[in-house]
Amino acid sequence: METVSQAVEELLVAAQRQDCLTVGVYESAKLMNVDPDSVVLCLLATDEEDEDDIALQIHFTLLQAFCCDNDINIVRVSGVRRLSQLLGEDTEDSNGNEPRDLHCILVTNPPVQPLQCQALQHVSSFCEQSRCSNQWVPCLELRDG
Repeated sequence: METVSQAVEELLVAAQRQDCLTVGVYESAKLMNVDPDSVVLCLLATDEEDEDDIALQIHFTLLQAFCCDNDINIVRVSGVRRLSQLLGEDTEDSNGNEPRDLHCILVTNPPVQPLQCQALQHVSSFCEQSRCSNQWVPCLELRDG
């Protein structure tokens, strides 16, 4: 049986393949405001160096509240570098642009039929079990692969 962290990684790769990812705090907030029903999972990613970023923590608090109000599964993960590896992000693109903001990633349903994969079921089940234990925003660690 795979770990929940492995299921999250598998889900992200599958969702990216199906163009079902929204990446970035502002982009995610915008989508959740317009179409919250399409969101099946919200990942909030930080590493130790992000813990002192007050603005980011405020955004996270607002996103968490929105997700709880709209029954959207939410998970906090550490391992932004691992997310970057999984999603094929470079530290800078070839044009010298900043890398995408990986602090918030939404997994959404495709427009035609719902996203169905075992990894999503595994992560959703983990979120439900965590809520039953009064852990509303469970935390996971993604390790470099």
